[in-house]
This record gives sequence, structure tokens and C-alpha cells, in this order.
Amino acid sequence: MDAVEFREYCLRKPKATEGTPFGETVLVFKVAGKMFALMSLDEVPATANLKCNPDFALELRDRYEQVRPGYHMNKKHWNTVEIEGGIPEAELRKMIDHSYDLVVQSLPRASRSTKPHAAAPRRAVAAKRRVRC
Repeated sequence: MDAVEFREYCLRKPKATEGTPFGETVLVFKVAGKMFALMSLDEVPATANLKCNPDFALELRDRYEQVRPGYHMNKKHWNTVEIEGGIPEAELRKMIDHSYDLVVQSLPRASRSTKPHAAAPRRAVAAKRRVRC
């Protein structure tokens, strides 16, 4: 997976948005205003920070030399991953999915739906009769 494919995959997530709040060299991917991925545009090889369950983060760091504690992030909950460093593409997609899912699960219940909000059907309101005495 390269940087372009990483970006496209992140943006295919429901309600995902992209921005550059930390400058033009870092793409930030959010869902409902919460970050789930950051990708550095000036790193060689390309790297991204992904949110991760603390136990799973340690497991990934042991399994892949391309996965390190999150650069400039809470190292317990974030990993920095070399996206062009030899990790199988399917595994990278799982890491992105895991990060996205963790953020969605932490959202308030009303914001969790990743599907467009559908308005509830309206009930017909019966006209009230005035009773004269």
C-alpha cells in the first residue's frame, strides 16, 4: 500500500473527513471530528499514526518492525506504521479499520451511526375539536 492508496482507503470510511490542522505536511483523517489516522506527507518511507487498543498495539509492535509507538501521540494508544514498509496490505487495512472502529465506538451514541441519518416517519396529527359548553 502506498500513501495514495492509504488516503483513499481512509476516505472510503463512512463519514470520514480529511484536513490539515497541523500544517500542509500532515493529513488528518477524522470521523465526527475525532482523529483516527494521521499521515505524514514528508516522511520517507511514508508513515501514518493509527489509534490502537493498548494490548493489540504491543502485539503489533512485536510482530512488525515497521510498527513503533506513536510519534508525537499517546504511545499507549497510538502506533506509527510505515505504510510502504512491507506490512501486507490486508494487515494495514485491518489496522485502519481497527483505528476507525475504536473512534466510532468512543463517540456518543447519537453520533455513532456511520449511516446517513434518516428522519423518523411523522405520525398524522388528528385535529382537536373544541368543545363548547
